[in-house]
Amino acid sequence: MRIRIVDAFTDRPFTGNPAAVVLLDADAAPDATLFQRIAMEMNLSETAFARPAAPGGPAGWELRWFTPTTEVDMCGHATLATAHVLHTTKTASGTVRFATRCGILTTTTHPDGAITLDFPTAPLTPTAAPAGLAAALGAEPVCVHDTGAHVGDLLVELADEASVRALAPDLVTLAGLSRRGVIATAAAEDPSRGYAFVSRSFFPNVGIDEDPVTGSAHTALAPFWSARFGRDELTGLQASARGGLVRTSLRGDRTLLTGKAVTVVDGELLTP
Repeated sequence: MRIRIVDAFTDRPFTGNPAAVVLLDADAAPDATLFQRIAMEMNLSETAFARPAAPGGPAGWELRWFTPTTEVDMCGHATLATAHVLHTTKTASGTVRFATRCGILTTTTHPDGAITLDFPTAPLTPTAAPAGLAAALGAEPVCVHDTGAHVGDLLVELADEASVRALAPDLVTLAGLSRRGVIATAAAEDPSRGYAFVSRSFFPNVGIDEDPVTGSAHTALAPFWSARFGRDELTGLQASARGGLVRTSLRGDRTLLTGKAVTVVDGELLTP
């Protein structure tokens, strides 16, 4: 079984968010137990498994994502990584439609290698900060929003970029405050650096203490910051240790996420 590791939302190796990608044959039987074991072995935030869909359906490929501990409903960076592998191996080109647990997702690969993901926009609902949130984060929220069923996070605005960068949260306590995790964000201190807002994402409930660059989180960050800035086109910096840029374009109930990717490992997975 061939497996590749791709750094997503970056054009440089060893930055962005690494995802493992497995392209399966059309006749390969889905095996969730095996997929989960492979994801645990890879120990990356997500491992993606894609196989050609049945002819005549709404999508050309089926796509599933697994963290080291569970299957998830939505993942942006591993979708970008999968589209990158399909493109660089000449398995598919241009626009690709994926059937996933969160519906049909579309990716478009551009001539310069950038890939645009077409994802559902997360519905944002203002909510009171749960008891213990400020203590768990180590910072006082400015406001808190629920991000809906598919994303399943709390979106927490903090006072400034420095507060986001300085976070060292209590992940055990944080795990009890949302279904998946917490997205912390603030406006950029200096927009001339090429990004309008910063974020960090913590997902202890699905086995990811901190995700390096989170596509799905930007389906919530895009409508939040577009409303603040009055612009539909923005760039966000996920200020993790690896870091990465995500270009967002709000299109009503859809959000376009654009970034690049680099393959760093191409090998053979030896399975029983």
